[in-house]
This record gives sequence, C-alpha cells and structure tokens, in this order.
Amino acid sequence: MAEDTNKKKASSKNGKTAEKSAPVKRKVKKNVSEALVYVNATFNNTIITITDPEGNVLSSSSPGLVGFKGSKKSTAFGATKAAEDAAYKAQKYGVREAKVYIKGPGSGRNAAVKGIDSAGIRITLLSDITPLPHNGCRPRKQPRK
Repeated sequence: MAEDTNKKKASSKNGKTAEKSAPVKRKVKKNVSEALVYVNATFNNTIITITDPEGNVLSSSSPGLVGFKGSKKSTAFGATKAAEDAAYKAQKYGVREAKVYIKGPGSGRNAAVKGIDSAGIRITLLSDITPLPHNGCRPRKQPRK
C-alpha cells in the first residue's frame, strides 16, 4: 500500500469504489502586454504569427484558416481578415502593443498591418526583414539570340 499514497478511494452512487489521483495543476494563463508580430507575405498566402518577447507563439492565423480558398488567399482582404483573427486571439493573453516584422513580397504586407491596427493593437515598431541577397547566387546563362 506504500505505492498508493497519493490515491484516495472515493465511493460512487452505486456503492463501488474508484481510485482518484491527486488534483491536476491548472495551466497558468500568460499575461503579455507587448508582443512580436511576424507577417510572412508570399505571392500565394499570408501567414501571421504573434509571439511573446521570448518567442513562444500566442496565436497564429492565415487566410485559409479564416475561410478563404484558392486564389482568394493571396488577396489583401484575406490578409486583413487573417491579421484581425490573429490579433483577437492574442488579445486573450492581454496583448496591447506589438512590434511588427514583415517578410516577403506578397500583396498582404500592408493589409496585415492594417488588420492588426484595426483590431486594437498599438504598433510600436514596423520593420521589414525580407532577406535580400548581397549578390549571392550566380544567375543562369542567357539564351542565345
């Protein structure tokens, strides 16, 4: 009986006994006032990820998750709706301000920032982190004329 120290016997309505384990600790909900927003805008889609300052993801959204299909995912309107959705999810964690980092050439770049702003999150920093080659790869051979 030494191994059953944290288990208690509880009787149910029909008189049978069932073992109960110790109460489970509840997950503490984070309260983050300032967050980081990463907007990845490609030609076909726009993905918005909101993290805390350590990099743990609070919420994430994309036009496909909101309900857009096919070529409508690449529109600015789809990016706006996805950004609003991600912002509303992040506000459950107490997010009020955000630093926004934009990556990619897509049409949803400015629209996503507009959606975050319209959801009520104050933007304190707007930065473009699109990777640019410093004359990296050699271009392909030109065709003969």
